[in-house]
Amino acid sequence: MRIRKAVFPVAGLGTRFLPATKASAKEMLPIVDKPLIQYAVQEAISAGAQELIFITGRSKNSIMDHFDKAYELEAELEARNKTKMLETVRDIVPPGVTCIFIRQAEALGLGHAVSCAWPAVGDEDFYVILADDLIDGRLQPALAQMHRVYQQYGTSVLATQRVPKNDVGSYGIVETQPVGPGLSEIRRIVEKPKPEEAPSNLAVVGRYILTPRIFKLIERTPRGAGGEIQLTDAISAMLNEQTVLAYEFEGTRYDCGSKLGYLRANVEFGLKHPELADDFRSYLEGLTAGWNAETPKAAKG
Repeated sequence: MRIRKAVFPVAGLGTRFLPATKASAKEMLPIVDKPLIQYAVQEAISAGAQELIFITGRSKNSIMDHFDKAYELEAELEARNKTKMLETVRDIVPPGVTCIFIRQAEALGLGHAVSCAWPAVGDEDFYVILADDLIDGRLQPALAQMHRVYQQYGTSVLATQRVPKNDVGSYGIVETQPVGPGLSEIRRIVEKPKPEEAPSNLAVVGRYILTPRIFKLIERTPRGAGGEIQLTDAISAMLNEQTVLAYEFEGTRYDCGSKLGYLRANVEFGLKHPELADDFRSYLEGLTAGWNAETPKAAKG
């Protein structure tokens, strides 16, 4: 009951971050000193993944370069006795972990991106991780929490989170039957419903454990919302054949596909960074004190 393979759909254009993403992948945007994709990879490895499958597109070579061996950089750091930096660079891909890069020729949606991984995944259960959903799992990474559920039930598991009713139109929303604390069986899933048509406010976010049956179902899935092949539609079809669980993970999610979510993640991760936390907190306290001093007091009387 161990999952060895993790799929990272990273072919999106990242238009909300233009011009920063014109020539570089949005997944390479840094949170303090590590790119988003590295946080996602570390989370997958913590949940037992040994084969990392990246579904890439044009202008995504920076991701491939990041996970490749940098001979010149390592030699330079070694020559300068920069031992700590050298370890940091070498630990990006730990020993025993391999990377596979597959080009998605057309941007036809998340379902299509996942289907591109079929030759590499084969007939194994696997993870899917969306790197711009950065999750701080508190005591345990979110994917490792989900793997614990998978080990108990042996079926597909989707990460879910309660969202404001007005935001349901940005997510796949599920109708569920409770199984236990924070865990339920999915009865129905609807992609980006109107608030008045949503079956709940329980949204699917960027972590999935899926069985290989999903590949055949994606193959039969017509284009849906936005003219794309939606993973949600294939999962909806899978509900007729297999149990799919919704798991409300413990932790904080940062929507780094939005500018505000990205800034929030940088601030909060900066406040926990072992080298920067104290100085950064002092800076923020001084900054907010300055704002408060400049705010006019309400007139008396």
